[in-house]
Amino acid sequence: MNLRIASLLASLLLTACAASGPTQAPTGFEPTLSPRPTEAQPTPGAIYRGSGTGGLSLFADQKARNVGDILTIQLVERTQASTNSSTSATKESNAAVPAPSLFGAPVTVGGRTLDSQLGASSEFSGAGDSSQSNRLDGSVTVTVAERLPNGYLVVRGQKWIRINQGNEHIQVQGIVRPADIGPDNTISSSRVADAQIAYRGRGSLAQANAQGWLTRFFQSAAFPM
Repeated sequence: MNLRIASLLASLLLTACAASGPTQAPTGFEPTLSPRPTEAQPTPGAIYRGSGTGGLSLFADQKARNVGDILTIQLVERTQASTNSSTSATKESNAAVPAPSLFGAPVTVGGRTLDSQLGASSEFSGAGDSSQSNRLDGSVTVTVAERLPNGYLVVRGQKWIRINQGNEHIQVQGIVRPADIGPDNTISSSRVADAQIAYRGRGSLAQANAQGWLTRFFQSAAFPM
């Protein structure tokens, strides 16, 4: 019996350590590099000779449009949700059975009549209230990973910030429309379609703000009380 209890505690401890360990960064957010330009072959006798840079244009702006170009996303996320519910139900029922009679006289047993009466009542009352608010400000510079057939750009990128004893990790990916990109090559996160924004913290500060494994066990659904 003691061996089984020790095994259960060990498994709970290992599960808690795995859950509270350092967050592993998902792969696939590495910067996408633009394809290497090909060198233009010199034409004998021609006045113009291509430099092969491929990225210099005298008339186009500097907004992101090709694979490998960079784009700055301004994070202006605001979410707020609130819900309130209340339920009340009452039910009451009564049933009476009169005493039987025989030849005009009530039937008695031991001097007592056989009439009976039943009654039941139930009452339920419940209420719930929930409110949540989130805010995320900042900026992340991403790269263009793919150019779709309709001209839209698939972008993704990440940022690591180490402050004192903690690490902050931000990942952003989504689809942007070139027309929504500003003259300074920035776009608001509210204009990013299919946006996936992840913000994680790791380190001693993040661990101090998290519950211990034993507290999480007593608050989980596995605890019967």
